[in-house]
Amino acid sequence: MNQKISLRVILWRIFKIVITSCPVYVSMACLVGLMHGLAWGLSTYVQQFFFDAVATAVTTRTGMAMVYWSLAALAAVTIGTQVLNGVHNFMGSALFLRMPGHFGRYIHRKAAVIDPVAYESSELLDDINKAQQGANNGLQLLFVVVALVTTYLPYFIFMGWYLYQLKPILILSLLFIFIPVAITQLVRSGMHAKLEDESAPLRREVNYYENCICDREYFKETRLLGAYHFFRQLYQTALKAMQEKKWSVELKTNLIELSMRLLTLMGYFGVLYLLFTALLRGEISIGSFAAVFASIEMMFTMMEELICRHIGGLSKEIGTVRNFLRFLDMPERKGTIERSSLDGGIVLENVSFRYPGAETNALENINLSIGKGETIAIVGQNGAGKSTLVKLLTGLYLPTEGTVKIGGVDTRNISLQSIYRGISGVFQKYQRYKMTLKENINISDLDYSDQKQLQAAVEKADLELSQETYPQGYDTMLSREFDGVDLSGGQWQRIALARGFYRVHDLIVLDEPTAAIDPLEETRIYHKFAEISKGKTAVIVTHRLGSAKIADRIVVLDAGRVVAIGTHEQLMQEHGMYAKMYQAQAQWYVS
Repeated sequence: MNQKISLRVILWRIFKIVITSCPVYVSMACLVGLMHGLAWGLSTYVQQFFFDAVATAVTTRTGMAMVYWSLAALAAVTIGTQVLNGVHNFMGSALFLRMPGHFGRYIHRKAAVIDPVAYESSELLDDINKAQQGANNGLQLLFVVVALVTTYLPYFIFMGWYLYQLKPILILSLLFIFIPVAITQLVRSGMHAKLEDESAPLRREVNYYENCICDREYFKETRLLGAYHFFRQLYQTALKAMQEKKWSVELKTNLIELSMRLLTLMGYFGVLYLLFTALLRGEISIGSFAAVFASIEMMFTMMEELICRHIGGLSKEIGTVRNFLRFLDMPERKGTIERSSLDGGIVLENVSFRYPGAETNALENINLSIGKGETIAIVGQNGAGKSTLVKLLTGLYLPTEGTVKIGGVDTRNISLQSIYRGISGVFQKYQRYKMTLKENINISDLDYSDQKQLQAAVEKADLELSQETYPQGYDTMLSREFDGVDLSGGQWQRIALARGFYRVHDLIVLDEPTAAIDPLEETRIYHKFAEISKGKTAVIVTHRLGSAKIADRIVVLDAGRVVAIGTHEQLMQEHGMYAKMYQAQAQWYVS
């Protein structure tokens, strides 16, 4: 994310994204913008003819026909200019409504092919936050540049040629006005790019603490524990730090801009003085003086609008646009082999794994083979590496050392499109989607919609569709925020189980998914799960060792290492770590 990207490259890449997304619309907007800019310049030229015609008619008492014709031309150009102005603004606004979805698609596509382990790093979360800010500003950047090329530049070229014909020195006056403002925006651009890099982590903190205070997911516990003032203090501290950085930059850039605007004002009066003296000397006609005098405010307004409003506003955000493109350039997880089956099982050979930024390995020298159709239970104390091992054997994470093979293929070589094919899972931190019951279940496999499969998944999870709990059956909305119902933790857990069972799979992972279900219900679910999983590969991660008995083999982890593998009976006879853990839990169930 520290790579340098020039403004030329930024513009070209943003343009390719936009023109690819809306080729016809963008082309039409550019054509209308070009006509708009030329119309503004033409109006000044027509004004000169009108004023000269009026002056001639007043002086000679003749030529009224020319006055009428020039007046008609001026009216036509003025009306046409306003129409083009309205159409141009409308097309620009419509483009701003259409493009955010296209930019968001680029971000989502990129996020999908980044190595999932990168999400363990706060730096990537900062990068995504920056990219989202930059995607919106990228369109603004392109809009300004297109407007500059198709509208402002043709207008200023026309006016520059027109002024040069009247008096060449007027061109220098315009440059004298333009350069100070341009310098201001260059300084502003650099300072705000640095500000964006420093603000992204603080912005994420502010958003998180705000959620802890207000979001429905957090506020119950926040109020119950009396933690509101704690989070409020953290929120205010992060917000104050972010605002202080912004204030410091804004103060410096505005002081610079103030001094440069004084130079611009001097240039404005200089142009008026040159026009007045040229008229008195007879170097320009009354019509030319009147046309330029009437248009000079328009020139300065458009120049100020372009530089201060468009370029100036964008100079604050140019850093975010660079971040958007840098995010798109981040390394992707490679892999081209399509995995079609689980033949050959899952094999881990000398596997070690370390999280980004960690000093020690989370897993160390793991050797494990899981046969097709075998049920494996993974047990161990908290922090032993159980969930990390699951992420490796499903291909979600790649090993730091060693190899993981699924169906005989190294996970490094399996394409992301197929690596999760045929794999289902239910995790302790499952998602509670604010959608209907049916959508919450079949979201796990959107390639097909099968009512029988849906009903089978519900039965496997022992989910009771009572009229009281689910008044609209499968169409019941599971969120009070959308006029739906609230469910208990146990009910949500059964929905999560049904979601896992609904997905077509040959490997299913249960990573402590029954924490909110009482032990009797849990035992019943695990026994049913054992029946359902016959002929399929299954991995169970559990802290309740009694549930591990249903597995063909039990893998015992301790501090990231496999310390034992065997059936329940074998491990009990070894009197090792598993036996001690089992006996420690068993004492709570016997007198």
